[in-house]
Amino acid sequence: MKLDRITTSPARMNGQPCIRNLRLTVRRVIELLATYPDRAELCREFPSLDDEDIKQALVYASTYMDDRIIELSQSYEVVA
Repeated sequence: MKLDRITTSPARMNGQPCIRNLRLTVRRVIELLATYPDRAELCREFPSLDDEDIKQALVYASTYMDDRIIELSQSYEVVA
C-alpha cells in the first residue's frame, strides 16, 4: 500500500510522521481513534482528517509493531 498521506519533515513537528503535512501526527491520530469511538464525532472535531488519512495512519503505525507477545501484569486494569 502506498502511504502517500504520511509525510515527514525535520521542520514540522520535530520530524514526526504527520498527515499530509498538517500539524497532526500519526501518533495523535491513533490517540484520537482511542478517544473518539464514534467516527462521526471525530470527523466533526477534526474536519481536515478523512477516512483515507485514518487508514494510512493505522497502516503506518502497524508497520512499527512486531509480533512479540508482551505479558501484562495481573494488576493491569482496563479503564473505559
